Amino acid sequence: MRYMANYDFMESIRNTQQWLGATANSMASYPAFALMPNPALHWMAAWGQVTERAFERMVVKPDWGIRSITCNDGKDHLVSVNPVVERPFGDLIHFEVLGREEQKRKVLLVAPMSGHYATLLRSTVVSLLPDAEVYITDWHNARDIPVSEGKFDIEDYTLYVVDFMKELGPDINVIAVCQPAPLVLAATAYLAEIDPSAQPNTLTLIGGPVDPNATPTEVTDFGHSVTMGQLEELMIQRVGLRYKGIGRRVYPGLLQLTSFISMNAERHAQAFSDQIFRVMAGEASEHDHHNRFYDEYLAVMDMTAEFYLSTVERIFKAGEIASNDFVVAGHKIDIGKITNVAVKTVEGENDDISAPGQCVAALDLCTGLPDELKASHLEPGAGHYGIFAGSSWRNNIRPLVLEFIDANTGGSKTAKTGRGKGAAKAKLAVAK
Repeated sequence: MRYMANYDFMESIRNTQQWLGATANSMASYPAFALMPNPALHWMAAWGQVTERAFERMVVKPDWGIRSITCNDGKDHLVSVNPVVERPFGDLIHFEVLGREEQKRKVLLVAPMSGHYATLLRSTVVSLLPDAEVYITDWHNARDIPVSEGKFDIEDYTLYVVDFMKELGPDINVIAVCQPAPLVLAATAYLAEIDPSAQPNTLTLIGGPVDPNATPTEVTDFGHSVTMGQLEELMIQRVGLRYKGIGRRVYPGLLQLTSFISMNAERHAQAFSDQIFRVMAGEASEHDHHNRFYDEYLAVMDMTAEFYLSTVERIFKAGEIASNDFVVAGHKIDIGKITNVAVKTVEGENDDISAPGQCVAALDLCTGLPDELKASHLEPGAGHYGIFAGSSWRNNIRPLVLEFIDANTGGSKTAKTGRGKGAAKAKLAVAK
């Protein structure tokens, strides 16, 4: 599969399905057919509309769509999305709330690079904006990055995070969601050794595979059941003629989407069947629940081949983070060097992607960190997405994370020296 022809073939299939949907909708909606009402034609038009939209969204990067936010002053403030650092493989962006004083809380959300865009965390951003200055890593689609920009693997990813944290300064509070959790932990340890003053105040790890073998899942079982040669042969292709990254080796987004859907194929099929009948009945709308969810879910991005393969080989197979043997740019990282950054883990009881036990393993790796600077939370009944974007996040986890941040933040200097007995008691209370 490691050829441009395979990539272009998959794109041709997607494009054909989009065209078939558009054609069916156009033909079945021909005005003359209104003289002879026919349920089959109504179904055909609805199928075409739903199909065209679904396959079109697969190659479109979603917009953030955050126009304004209601703040604690009771007023609506416009939101501007501004780049802070622009790099070939990803940018650091800031959601500036216009007309509002700068917030004391500064939060860096590290978005996952696991098939979807950073906009997957849109609801997470919206929930934090009223109470914090929010920054996020906006990773780029590998198909749009020329080969001349070089490689991008998990070491490069880690160094990007290091640079972003150094750019924002020591008053930042980092929240890593899912895939980046082990790499953000490593980035913090890297800073602890080379530039301690640039470490963040707090580090919150949400549902990430710090130790994938702590609690095996289908994801970890797959990682152990295939060889690296098989993965490279089956999953890696070269970007085709249509995009700037022509010739770059990638794990294509369309191939990833096939895997995502196959995990819950029956549920997705039922969702699209229901949507077709809603369109027929005139009950669907541009921004109904189905369209909001699938506009985001179907929008996938290519990962560089080296990032995907090194993640599987070094994080899942070799467990380099879990065994504290991770090396970045020739430097062996020691997670035990983290001594004054408060660390909190969040897990979902029903998480079938990063099961409970995988993320909380980070606390055991922080051997140099006092217990009062460690905290963990297991959310009852929550699945993977619920712990950062669902009701569990909004109602339970978000308040706990903000309390944790406040308990361990007191300015860049005091944040690094413990802030006295009162702060230590507050941190211990949050940890419990």
